[in-house]
Amino acid sequence: MKTLLKVCGMKHNVAEVAELQPDYLGFIFYEKSPRFFDGEEIPSLPLGTKKVGIFVNEQISKVIALSIKHSLDVIQLHGEESKEYLLDLHAKLTLYYPEVVVWKAFSIDDNFDFNQLSIFENKVDAFLFDTKGREKGGNGFTFNWEILKNYTLKKPFILSGGIGLEEIFALKELLKTDLPIYGIDVNSKFEIEPGLKNIEDLKKFKNEL
Repeated sequence: MKTLLKVCGMKHNVAEVAELQPDYLGFIFYEKSPRFFDGEEIPSLPLGTKKVGIFVNEQISKVIALSIKHSLDVIQLHGEESKEYLLDLHAKLTLYYPEVVVWKAFSIDDNFDFNQLSIFENKVDAFLFDTKGREKGGNGFTFNWEILKNYTLKKPFILSGGIGLEEIFALKELLKTDLPIYGIDVNSKFEIEPGLKNIEDLKKFKNEL
């Protein structure tokens, strides 16, 4: 199965990154992020590239409004959203925007208990595992992937957190395992500054992956 690529934290050179035809581009709708996307409109993307909106503990009405406005393909929840929040979101999406996919991100450290994810398993389409750090994503370092051996659920997940060119070999080894890795999410390791991506490094990573 092909492992999909998501480039997150898009802000400035969206069209250039889109030309590389990643599977997903991520736009952060969280005002405290240095990669906050405040544009009126997301530029047109190639047919095979989907738009992901990242939200952090946002009001459901605003999540849905921005999803419709920008024709998002995926809603990524990157805060402490509860099971009840997800149930409410799902009910409202069914009414107003049923075609969108929902991912739920979790911050991983050496003590993370994957058993706590079981209550979310049938409420999202995929999980995203990011490094636990000071910021809500974009911390620039990986978590210890050895802990993933404790993940026993069937729900596919996107691997995130400080992934750069130097992780290519370890990534390829990880992808040989039976883990249900749906995609790889890159961000800060491919930046010139927050929101401005290094095109050549991204191209090299995509080709080597």
